[in-house]
Amino acid sequence: MNAVRSAIHAAIPLVALVSGLAQATPVKIGVLETLSGPQASSGLAYRAAVRYAVDKLNAAGGWNGQPVQLLEYDNQGGPAGASDKLKAAAAEGVQIIVQGASSAIGGQITEDVRKHNLRNPGKEIVYINVGAEALELTGEKCNFHHFRFSGNAQVRAKVLVQAMKQAQTLGTRVYSINQNYSWGHDMERAIVDNAGVGGYQVVEKTLHDTNKIQDFAPYVAKISASGADTVMTGNWSNDLLLLMKATKSAGLKVRFGTVFLDQVGNIANAGEQAVGHFVAQTFNPEAAGAEGERFFNDYKAKTGRSAVATEPQTVFGLEMVADALKRTKPEDGKLNVNALARALETTRLKTPMGEAVMRASDHQVLLPLVVSVVSKDAKYKVDDTDLGFKPVKIFTAEEAAAPVQASCKMQRPG
Repeated sequence: MNAVRSAIHAAIPLVALVSGLAQATPVKIGVLETLSGPQASSGLAYRAAVRYAVDKLNAAGGWNGQPVQLLEYDNQGGPAGASDKLKAAAAEGVQIIVQGASSAIGGQITEDVRKHNLRNPGKEIVYINVGAEALELTGEKCNFHHFRFSGNAQVRAKVLVQAMKQAQTLGTRVYSINQNYSWGHDMERAIVDNAGVGGYQVVEKTLHDTNKIQDFAPYVAKISASGADTVMTGNWSNDLLLLMKATKSAGLKVRFGTVFLDQVGNIANAGEQAVGHFVAQTFNPEAAGAEGERFFNDYKAKTGRSAVATEPQTVFGLEMVADALKRTKPEDGKLNVNALARALETTRLKTPMGEAVMRASDHQVLLPLVVSVVSKDAKYKVDDTDLGFKPVKIFTAEEAAAPVQASCKMQRPG
């Protein structure tokens, strides 16, 4: 009998351990991106960066002694598809949603997350926005469970204008061409708002359908006829790729100030016409020195892609999430998403470009930016050409920052 009792007592710690492990709930991250259709090149870039960051998080031990699980959902390039896939992610227990390609989709996700969290206390989801840059997302639509880890039109246009003016390449006549939705409207407004500081006149403004136009030749003809010195645009994905292709075909001799020129394919499409074009980047390995080179090489070795355009900011954003997770203790073996969000509000990260800081008042990250120019003198070549992005001016997070929008009225749980 005593032997039986001893065996039972010896088994109790093991049973308790097994029971505790059974109750532990792994963190689930869902990347909800455009993985098919005309915007897929952008969505696939975000996915590659998310995979890299999650692999790095798991190599460091995951969370609560378990690997973080990554689930992938194709939003099919539209708000309706994103809404459906968000419901599927919630049903599968995803606590962290990551998305970046398209502010229209981002606007749908942030609203759906807000409503889900109101209806499902204790089962909250946090939206990690790594690229949807419309101002409304940290303005009238700001909410406790949304965090943006990329720039916005205010900061992108601000640094572009300052750097191009300082380099004496801005000129006095600017043509604005942008996509006809929230992000494009923000960029157009920012281009106009910076005219006084930049010392230029906006000679014409064009808004066009988003990722539906197959031939930008008519738009290039309008730009040429305007007599503009510089074209400023927030275009991305196919709308920038095809615009660059049209400028090459027409031999357009106008410089561009852009946000996403470092997206794969743009320099190949523009060819020699791209020399002298500018881009406001969140990362440039040449500007970031030895640490930037190390990150660039490691990313390429592990993903088979170069760390360009939106991919570095996605990695840095998820590294900030990893830091917040590390500081969020499990409750009954589970992740408390509200506690994670509070930890995210105080997150700081030393990136190869400098320190990035999450601003608690509107959940807009303050991050360093670099303005670069397309040049044959760049250290890192792109698109199998002899061209690359030569750093012109680096802005610290504080220098690049724009004020909190008055329309953000952050409501916190409890």
